[in-house]
Order: sequence, then structure tokens, then C-alpha cells
Amino acid sequence: MAQDAPVHIAWTSFLLALVVITVVPGPDFVLITGNAVRGVRHGALTAAGVVTGLLVHALLATLGLSALVAAAPAALLAVKAVGALYLAHLGVATLRAARRGGPIRQAPKSDRSLFLRGVLCDLLNPKVMLTFLSLVPQAMDPASPPLPQAALLSAVAVGVFACFWAVVVPLAGRLAALLSRPRVRPVFERLCGAALIGMAASVLAA
Repeated sequence: MAQDAPVHIAWTSFLLALVVITVVPGPDFVLITGNAVRGVRHGALTAAGVVTGLLVHALLATLGLSALVAAAPAALLAVKAVGALYLAHLGVATLRAARRGGPIRQAPKSDRSLFLRGVLCDLLNPKVMLTFLSLVPQAMDPASPPLPQAALLSAVAVGVFACFWAVVVPLAGRLAALLSRPRVRPVFERLCGAALIGMAASVLAA
């Protein structure tokens, strides 16, 4: 019996590109760190929501559904518009919180709210979808079945992001003492709010 040919996945280029994409701050990073400075639990729940959103993107990309959305201009525009509106909403809410002032740990949101914000922030970001569609196929072996490769590469991508958040959340949590200072917290929240609004504009412009 002839043995199956080995699968040649471009792991080196895939992992290098993935690490760069992971460490470049985006909406997920701003949302997670903004919540993590209010408490590690807040950041962990938000990160869990983001990773759940990544899992959905990975599944859709593996099954090819995201490719269909990306190929349909009207559908992709709708995803961008909804995502931009949600990011802008988060940004405005953060700016309002900065204007109200008060201690950094005021009025903690429910666990469900924190988790769902993470899920929606990731799901409504078309750049995440396009990242999976552009990065995963480049690393695949065209001579081997695509579905197992796409599933494996997508799973590795989600795992890398999850490991990154596992490091970021505790580190951000340690900044809580600094950011609880009355003069520092509003500045931090204004930066986060402005960053989210700027990212909303960049989503629409992309």
C-alpha cells in the first residue's frame, strides 16, 4: 500500500505572521486591557469572550462561510458597518465614563455583560475574519486535503491568541493601582475611548 504523502505546512512563516498580528493592538486589546485594569476577573471574562469569538471566526473560515461573505461586497459592507458602530458605541461609553470620574473599580458590570462584550467585539471585527482568510490559506499545502489543514491552522491561531491574553490580563491587572489615581484614570479612559472610535473609523475605511 502506498503511504500518504507528508503534508508540508508553512509553519515558520505562518507563526511569525501570527505573532505579529497578535501583538499589534486592536479593538480586542483595548477592550480587554481597559477591563483588566478594573480587575483581573473583568479582563479574564472579556478575554474569554474574545477567544469565543475567535473560535467562531475560525470555524466559519474553516467551513468557507467567511470566504462567501468576503466575496460579497454588500455582505462585507454590512459586517463592517455593524462592527464600526459597535466599536464607536464602546468608545463613546468609555469617554462618558472618563467624564463622570470616580474610582476605577466603580459599578462593575455583570459577568455575562463582560463576556458578551468580548464576543461581540471580536465577532463584529471584519479584520479578524479577513485575517483568517488571508493567513491560513497561505500556509496550507495545496497538494493535501484543505479541510484538516484549515482546522489545524485555525486552532493554532486561536491558541496563540489565548496564550497572549493569558499573559496580558494579569499584567494589565497590575496597573490597577496606578490607574486608580484620580488624575491618571480619566486620561487612560479617554485614550481607550479615542482608540476605539479611531478603530471604528479604520474598519469603515478598510
